[in-house]
Amino acid sequence: MSSSDTFIPLRLALLTVSDTRSRDNDTSGDYLAGAMGEAGHELAARELLPDDIYRVRAAVAAWIADPTIDGVLVNGGTGFTGRDSTPEAIGPLLDKEMPGFGELFRQVSVEEIGTSSLQSRAFAGLSNNSFVFCLPGSTSACRTAWEKIIRQQLDARTRPCNLATLRPRLTER
Repeated sequence: MSSSDTFIPLRLALLTVSDTRSRDNDTSGDYLAGAMGEAGHELAARELLPDDIYRVRAAVAAWIADPTIDGVLVNGGTGFTGRDSTPEAIGPLLDKEMPGFGELFRQVSVEEIGTSSLQSRAFAGLSNNSFVFCLPGSTSACRTAWEKIIRQQLDARTRPCNLATLRPRLTER
């Protein structure tokens, strides 16, 4: 597979999962929305929901059912506390897991937070031909994930390969 010399803008949805944040203080969501736009992607939808497994699952399920949405970024709810349930909410929706994302995220995070990176349950996968990335809720973690992994993989110009140029082939049987 070869990469393109042309940027391909993607339509991305963004969900912040938090019991403590509002749109007024959602710094992680604000960072990701801005970073997507700066990279040339379109913010197709944005929502903030409490840590509720069924509401989170319903929101993401609606976005992945929309054929015009290429990917979903979820931030928050990936830790180990009693309310953290993003993996349990989103995991059942995935058709294919992308284990390398979580592994790479934790590896990159070690440089910033040391062994505390093992507490992250960040993960990604493919669902109904949409990429789904689930990130920790801290703005620092969202910045790390976007700048060191996601931005490049959603850019068709990244070589030797990237997720953006895979999009047309996701429906192959």
